[in-house]
Amino acid sequence: MLSYWTYDGGYHEVAEWQHGCWIRVSDPTADELRLLESRWQMPLDFIDDAKDPEERPRLEADEGWLMTIVRVPIKTVADDGDVVFATRPLAVLMRDDVFVTVSFFPTVVLADFVAWSNRRKQPRRERHDLLLSILLSSSVWYLKYLKQMNAMMNAAEERLEKRMDNDELQKMMGLGKFLIYFITSLRGNELLLMRLKKHLRTATYDDDLLDDVEIEMQQAYDTAKIYSNILDRQQDSYASILANNMNVIMRTLTVITIILMVPTGIAGYYGMNVPNGMENWVWGFPFALLLSVALGALIYIYLKRKHLI
Repeated sequence: MLSYWTYDGGYHEVAEWQHGCWIRVSDPTADELRLLESRWQMPLDFIDDAKDPEERPRLEADEGWLMTIVRVPIKTVADDGDVVFATRPLAVLMRDDVFVTVSFFPTVVLADFVAWSNRRKQPRRERHDLLLSILLSSSVWYLKYLKQMNAMMNAAEERLEKRMDNDELQKMMGLGKFLIYFITSLRGNELLLMRLKKHLRTATYDDDLLDDVEIEMQQAYDTAKIYSNILDRQQDSYASILANNMNVIMRTLTVITIILMVPTGIAGYYGMNVPNGMENWVWGFPFALLLSVALGALIYIYLKRKHLI
């Protein structure tokens, strides 16, 4: 879909392209891509790169175009109801009075930026400031999703304290994977911002806005790292707990086996088909039973004193 947005005290969609308006392209068709190429001479090879979900953040300049790919966070719900966090590329191209964003994946970053700008009555952003604003909105959404991940981690931890469950452990492993995606993408966005700052030396832009982008991006990166480290330590702790529980179970089974060896040995000795002096004794069975219980109790007391049980 291709839409045109202009600023008039807020961002509003218009029917036709106007000079200086923002062209938003979402999951474009082949005809829309040909229109972008024929009317504005946009480099389709760069736009095609944004189709790759693993495309890294980068900045390129070619034939007057300043082209960037930013990794933005997304949140989806799987068929089984589980929440899935990931990052996807967003292409931003600008030249003269043309500003274009191209996304082949659904994201709330752009829509939220428009709603927030209209609600706060933000001043008009020129093309470089608009790019910085998109980076800022992306970083804010990283932080929002990280807070949701933290809440999910705390909920899973509370459930695991009550009962060790494989499903909860798998969910925590999934959160660890999501955090790695976020850390990698945020690191790539930071490198992109470093290159962009070199380009902005000869351009007009809002210094305060650039500072805000750097602060929010660094905060999102640090937060993701902290949550990832906490999750790694939690998983190590749960692995230690599971191993300790297994050791306790094996030790208990071993003690039970040792104690049961006594009546088994006595029953085997007196149950052999050979004369043993008790085959005709009326108290033979009670004696063997009492002897088994007494020896089992002595072994139990011995193991208890040695703190083996």
